[in-house]
This record gives sequence, structure tokens and C-alpha cells, in this order.
Amino acid sequence: MPTISTPSKIAATKGYGAEVIFSGSTSQEREAVVADVIEKTGAILVPPYDHPHTILGQGTMALELEKQVEELVKGDPSLSVHDTSKEPTKDPEPTNGSSENGTLPTHRRRAGQLDAVISPLGGGGMLAGIATALQDTGTRVFGAEPSFEGADDGRRGLEANQRITTVKTLTIADGLRTPVGEINWTIISDRSKVQGVFAVTEEQILSAMRLVLERMKVFVEPSAVVGLAVCLYDEGFRRTVEHEGGEEGWDIGVILSGGNTTVEAISKMFAVDDKHAERAEAKVGKDGERIAENIAG
Repeated sequence: MPTISTPSKIAATKGYGAEVIFSGSTSQEREAVVADVIEKTGAILVPPYDHPHTILGQGTMALELEKQVEELVKGDPSLSVHDTSKEPTKDPEPTNGSSENGTLPTHRRRAGQLDAVISPLGGGGMLAGIATALQDTGTRVFGAEPSFEGADDGRRGLEANQRITTVKTLTIADGLRTPVGEINWTIISDRSKVQGVFAVTEEQILSAMRLVLERMKVFVEPSAVVGLAVCLYDEGFRRTVEHEGGEEGWDIGVILSGGNTTVEAISKMFAVDDKHAERAEAKVGKDGERIAENIAG
């Protein structure tokens, strides 16, 4: 593990009984330490993302998501923008398949079918697996990255039409501080499988993280919410949805993956001055008055 890994991640790993061996923070530094460990101990490397078995294993989350969406919408059709329960009954238009140039048909989807899935992109195992699982289903697949200090190697690589092999960034989305793997790149760079990759700022990531923590009550790390941040703030992505989804819009599955953070880390990320902190803690009123009220429990 990189020496810069969070104390909580290190402690959790040790808690599962593993011996933690430290390395530098870049992929090259980590790979050098791995090679040394293998040479000395005969250990077998289990690749974290750049291996067919890993990719296929990660792809099962897309199959689970499809099933969950179908069950949820079956119970409440109004959850889908494609709810036709109040419209005259008619046969749905075909939605499967993709054209030779990688664009997907814009035919109307039925309720319970996702128009798109967006996933965080680091090494690419998860995005490549999801893209493989959803190929030829009619569901578009997108990747999301942080843009800070060149962490958006996937997006930049697609623009340059070649894989970027080195990433050195201190983005708060620390789970995504790695270049896309070689095998994963062959999938992610295929426009018939992944329709695009978008990047968001640190501020946008924090804003999305605040929404998930405060409204959804879900404990997540910054890396987990980059897909949501893209949906909320990336104008390019939003224009794509508007152009292809029209007035109806899209049903989008957003992957939230990762909870390796701590209360201390979150507190520092969202630190405010004493005045704003007291208001957030309900110690002063909206006009600045300090009143102790007798509130029934």
C-alpha cells in the first residue's frame, strides 16, 4: 500500500489479517515493490484491476444493478422517466444493439431499463467490467474521474487516442490516483462499449459528497461520488442527456463505490469557520441569536 494511504484503510487491511507492505504512491513504485515481494516470497499477485477475472468479477455489479432497477420500477413505475402507466398502451420500440461507429439508438426505453450507467474510473477494472456486462443491451456506459493535477488520464487518453501510463496526483479522490490498465484500456477506448469519460473538480466532488452524506445518509469516500458529480455539474454530460434524451430525459444508474474514509478526514474536508460551525450545530439561530430552547425529545 502507498505510504500516503489513510490510517483507516491501513488499519482495516491489517484487521483482515493481512501484512501491509508499503510503497511509493505511483503505480510504477507499487509495481516495483510487488516484484520484490514476489521474488523474495514466491507470492502470487492478485491484480486489483488489470486482469480479465477481475474485470468480469467487477462487471457483476452491472447485472445486479439491472435486476435491482427492474424490481424497483416494477413496484413503483413512477421512479422511471419512461413510466407509461398513464399513457395509452403501445408496443415499445426496439432498444438493443449499437451501430458500427459506437453510437447507440435513441429509441425510447421502457420503464425498468436504464438509459445509462456512470462509474468512477481509476485503474478501470470496474468501468471495463460494467461496459462488458452491458454491451449490446442498449444501456450507455460512461466513466467519471477527478480532474485535479492530471487525474483525468482516461479522459485525456481518449482525446489523444492513446493510453496515458503515468499519473501523479493528490486529488481527494485517492482511490482513483492510478492510470488506466492496459487490458482495461482496450475496452474503455472502444466507443461501442464506453461512450465517454468526463472529469470533475475537487469542489464538485465535495459538493456531491455532501449531498450523499446529508440527504442519502450514506457514508462514502470522495472517489465514490465522481459519477454523481458528473451528473450534477458537467455541462458536457448534461448536454448529452438533453440532446439524446429529449424532454423525457434518461434513467441513469450511478455507481457509488468506496467508503474508505474517516470522520476526521471528512471533518477536515468540510471545515468551516466558528461562525458557520455554530450555525450548522444549531447553537445559533438563522439571524445569529443564541437561544436555548426547550425542545421535546
